[in-house]
Amino acid sequence: MAVQTGLARLAAEGSALLAGRRVGLLVNPTAVDSQLHHAIDLLTARADMKVTALFGPEHGVRGDAQDMIEVNEARDIRTGLPVHSLYGATEDTLTPTAAMLDEVDVLVYDVQDIGSRYYTFVWTMVLAMRACAKAGKGFVVLDRPNPIGGEHIEGPAIVPGFESFVGLVSCPNRHGMTAGEIARWRHTVEKLDLELAVISMRGWERDMHYDHTGLPWVMPSPNMPTVDTALVYPGMCLVEGTELSEGRGTTRPFELAGAPYLDGHRLAVELTAMQLPGVAFRSCVFTPQFQKHSKQACGGVQLHVTNVDTFRPYRTGVAFLKACYDQGPAAFKWRAKAYEFVDRIPAIDLLAGSAAIREGIEAGKSLDELTARWPRDEGDFAEERAEFLLYE
Repeated sequence: MAVQTGLARLAAEGSALLAGRRVGLLVNPTAVDSQLHHAIDLLTARADMKVTALFGPEHGVRGDAQDMIEVNEARDIRTGLPVHSLYGATEDTLTPTAAMLDEVDVLVYDVQDIGSRYYTFVWTMVLAMRACAKAGKGFVVLDRPNPIGGEHIEGPAIVPGFESFVGLVSCPNRHGMTAGEIARWRHTVEKLDLELAVISMRGWERDMHYDHTGLPWVMPSPNMPTVDTALVYPGMCLVEGTELSEGRGTTRPFELAGAPYLDGHRLAVELTAMQLPGVAFRSCVFTPQFQKHSKQACGGVQLHVTNVDTFRPYRTGVAFLKACYDQGPAAFKWRAKAYEFVDRIPAIDLLAGSAAIREGIEAGKSLDELTARWPRDEGDFAEERAEFLLYE
């Protein structure tokens, strides 16, 4: 039997918080039930609530925009409802305005997250919660599984001053929480004066792999095609902070990574020697069709996860950067362009939460030295999150 998502429960049971009220839906293509019926269709058909507006996170309501591409205001073709973009050309577009919220009494959030703090959807949710608190609007989260599991926590805290849209508040890169749990956490910690309801799942457990949920996988963004991509993303997203290709423009983004100057065989040998758990490295050559190194043959590796329980994606991503840097420090380049609306801090530092990884790799530190501070931060976060968890 499939896990019952918050959307499925709302469609079957209704909600007292939504009854008779004007509802805004903050959704993307992942807001579907187990039969692939979309929340927009399910909830506009209900007589006990009135959907009055749609809100789209990064990539848009229909999910067709590439990463870091501005999405404009529009009207939904199917319903004629106004669509408000929460990802425009400037940082202030990330938060709903008072005018947008005028037409709703309650904002409902239903977006599939992937369990990595870089993935911007949960931060759109938190910004929307803050806006709703100021505007006196209610907020409902329709919860969904964390597709890479809810047990493991991996990575350091964010050093003050390194917060951004890829880490709005400090938490490890792999946080092990669902969107509903994050909403409960921020609601309490930030003392938001907000009527919040989380419609939790039925049947989901923290150690559950996504392929055991019985739920269909719908791409949350154009370069998140499979659950395999989500599994490696907590580490391999770090490649976005470099001029290496993270495999965008291929059919296996984030599983494939490299650059034209790299020797993929040497890279695979060196990564294998690091004895990283739950993963094997296959040397390869790939040619991205767009973005970094477009139409150029890149030497690199493909990550093959051999054990999802022992695999540590963030440690693996740091190891990958170290191996690439060590192979060609003169050719290796960190991304220097603005990243997620920030130009004063290198992208890699925003992704890693401090300058420690960049400076440590450049200084020739070992992998153990690069990861030494993580256990303390992971333990602290495990304690902080405990009271907000909804599932065993």
